[in-house]
Amino acid sequence: MAAVAGSMKGLWRWAQQARAGRFCELTRRGFHSSGPASAQVTVRDALNQALDEELERDEKVFLLGEEVAQYDGAYKISRGLWKKYGDKRVIDTPISEAGLRPVCEFMTFNFSMQAIDHIINSAAKTYYMSSGLVSVPIVFRGPNGASAGVGAQHSQCFASWYGHCPGLKVVSPWSAEDAKGLLKASIRDNNPVVMLENELMYGVPFEVSEEVLSKDFIVPIGKAKVERQGTHITLVSHSRPVGHCLEAAAVLAKDGVECEVINLRTVRPMDIETVEASVVKTNHLVTVEGGWPQFGVGAEICAKIMEGSAFNHLDAPVVRVTGADVPMPYAKALEENCIPQVKDIIFAVKKTLNI
Repeated sequence: MAAVAGSMKGLWRWAQQARAGRFCELTRRGFHSSGPASAQVTVRDALNQALDEELERDEKVFLLGEEVAQYDGAYKISRGLWKKYGDKRVIDTPISEAGLRPVCEFMTFNFSMQAIDHIINSAAKTYYMSSGLVSVPIVFRGPNGASAGVGAQHSQCFASWYGHCPGLKVVSPWSAEDAKGLLKASIRDNNPVVMLENELMYGVPFEVSEEVLSKDFIVPIGKAKVERQGTHITLVSHSRPVGHCLEAAAVLAKDGVECEVINLRTVRPMDIETVEASVVKTNHLVTVEGGWPQFGVGAEICAKIMEGSAFNHLDAPVVRVTGADVPMPYAKALEENCIPQVKDIIFAVKKTLNI
């Protein structure tokens, strides 16, 4: 039995490496720009840099999770950190020590359901239940949402799950700049932070500025970023679909439609002020997300816009582009139809603008 278990673990590791390599090829569509560029950095390397710099900066920071140490992490996010910082700072076995700042990696956030009681009932509520005497500075990070060919049990988006819970902060990066800056900010925060990455983005290179490469660079939690200025309609998204929105905006611009694209970056607390300011300017809004529609991030944005003053500036109902309201199919053709595509965003924009 031990031999069988060893063989199975070896096969699992081989599959993870093969998947990571295949996804890099699937997602390599060119470079994405983020300010004046001085280097090109993949999302994977940006996360690795953030962990390395924060482990070096603060001896109370440590990393734990499944195979994060000697194996360098399932997706090589923690590559080289165990060799540099040793067993006490990079730990394969789950552990909790008061006064430290753990970074807990989930191989996939689908596995976080096994730990959701501790995340929701312990980490998120301890500060409140202790009358502010006990803070819980911990980061839960890992790949979230749909990947490719991994079926219904490994394709869920947890943004609205964790975004629903007071006491948690929830961030969702798209670019290398987002990934590095948000992870560093999350590690320094005194509250529990859930960082929802996307497996398909790990191998995607982005052009970054000298500022982003600095050890002092962080992205403030709770602040969205306008990735593209526009005047006709606002597209709001987070994580991988931000790239789809930018692609759709480029296509629509050829038809004279200028889309303003907002990268939420943070799901909780949500920067609704940036969205409202954009809606006041464009008078139209489309939300885009990979998760299910019911009680989703887009639904929350719709509610906040309806309840606020920006509602009076809308010239058409808000339209949501979401994942299909079904468990994720394994078949490739069905899977593609369940995930928002660029063509779906273009259709929603034209529907909203009645063109």
